[in-house]
Amino acid sequence: MAFSFLKKIFARDEGRHALSPLYNAVVAEARNPVWYLEGKLPDTIDHRFEMVSALTALAILRLDLSGDDGKRSAVMLTELFVDDMDGQLRQEGMGDLVVGKHIGKMMASLGGRIAAYRDGLEGDGLDEALVRNLYRGEHPGDAPLAFTAARLRQLWAQLTGRPDDALLSGQFS
Repeated sequence: MAFSFLKKIFARDEGRHALSPLYNAVVAEARNPVWYLEGKLPDTIDHRFEMVSALTALAILRLDLSGDDGKRSAVMLTELFVDDMDGQLRQEGMGDLVVGKHIGKMMASLGGRIAAYRDGLEGDGLDEALVRNLYRGEHPGDAPLAFTAARLRQLWAQLTGRPDDALLSGQFS
């Protein structure tokens, strides 16, 4: 009880709560059964993390297109991602020392996903990035991979056509 009170007093929010609708929409889209049914993404903790990472990467890339304000929002969205992953790891029973190491790996992995998906969306390497990252090196088959790549490209087109205020209000997909 006292700890939660102190946490509220000393918490650094700095506007992150304004990004909650967007992050919640990212997570909701990542939980959409279509990724797991049509895209044949295995429904495991690792693959769910990869789906949240992929969609968070798209949101960050989109926010980065909006100049300095967008870049600040992208940083805050990343912080929400870290907070969520921290909570998930703790819920799985991991302690402080282990959580810190895992969060570091997750951040490095998110950074890699951002670069891979940016390059894939700009060129023709999206399929390879998806197999390597989202599918963890196991090709899901041509139809599921084509579905996933097309759906991500469609989301990207929607995101780039959406005004900042709509995106920040949670209009993700």
